[in-house]
Amino acid sequence: MNKDKAVGGDSASGPELLSPLFLTGGSGYLGRNLIRHFVAKGVEVVALVRSQKSADVVAALGARPMIGPLSEATAAEAMKGCRSLVHAAAHTSHGLETTEHMAVNVEGTRATFAAARQAGVQRAVHISTESVLLDGCPLFNVDESRAMPSRFPGAYSRTKAEAERIVRAQSGYGFEAVIVRPRFIWGRDDTTALPILTQAARSGQMAWINGGEYLTSATHVANVCHGIELALLKGRAGEAYFITDGEPSTFRGFVSRLLETQDIAPPEKAVPSWLVGAVARAGELAARLSGGRVKPPVTRQDLATMAVEVTLDISKARRDLGYAPVISVEEGMAELKRLASGSDQQK
Repeated sequence: MNKDKAVGGDSASGPELLSPLFLTGGSGYLGRNLIRHFVAKGVEVVALVRSQKSADVVAALGARPMIGPLSEATAAEAMKGCRSLVHAAAHTSHGLETTEHMAVNVEGTRATFAAARQAGVQRAVHISTESVLLDGCPLFNVDESRAMPSRFPGAYSRTKAEAERIVRAQSGYGFEAVIVRPRFIWGRDDTTALPILTQAARSGQMAWINGGEYLTSATHVANVCHGIELALLKGRAGEAYFITDGEPSTFRGFVSRLLETQDIAPPEKAVPSWLVGAVARAGELAARLSGGRVKPPVTRQDLATMAVEVTLDISKARRDLGYAPVISVEEGMAELKRLASGSDQQK
């Protein structure tokens, strides 16, 4: 594997060289935005989906849907003629481990990248997460040289870390794969984090852990899409890149601003981390003893993600990819407010 060679070689200069692009997870939050992003740049997108409903979603956005399971045989057939791949499909639950964590995050990644090599795809980006570095302790402005921990806080971190190892093992010999690690994806058309936050705030169940004044990195979805395009064109095979909005914010300040875009007053309640940690451990134990009938109100994976500082250094992406955020936090918040008020039509 030649890690000094840019994906696509020196001739790669524009998104048209990525077409056709094969996308997994196309009907998800990030996938929908990736379709919009690449279709707007004239790239033909082929999206693997699991249902007719999802096929209708991606077709309406301008992609060509392919219905089938995330298996090597299905993906290899669907990828024929594609020049590039973005693997965005993932099981993102922060709950206790389920069969889907392994089936989607690990075996799905293995099948997708084996199929890509078989189909002759040349460039690929695997969408990972900073969660592969989480162990429950703070991360202070870490870069990509940070080693993965020996123990993970939950199944999401562990299976996404295993997926990265699979991708690195597949990269090389004419098939060059790059890993992109965004954190806390937010912005337009959010069907993941924002609905959970707004529901918790409206129900009165939200409280700031230790006051919420620790720092967090976050990544607007437009910045994620931009970073993925750059990684496809310029990323180094086998390498990982953090993508964020740049300067971090306090967790409380950032989430409060998100809630305010939805005309929701942020909560004032605060709870100590030791108490929430005890609740998480007790809840996970009860879930295991009950065979999953009891659902923990919070998990250690949740706490590792949102209860301590997690800030990322994006110097490598700036240097290797020429990455810089294309939308600021202020612009993203203003857009969310316009959409919530109905003054900006969602597409």
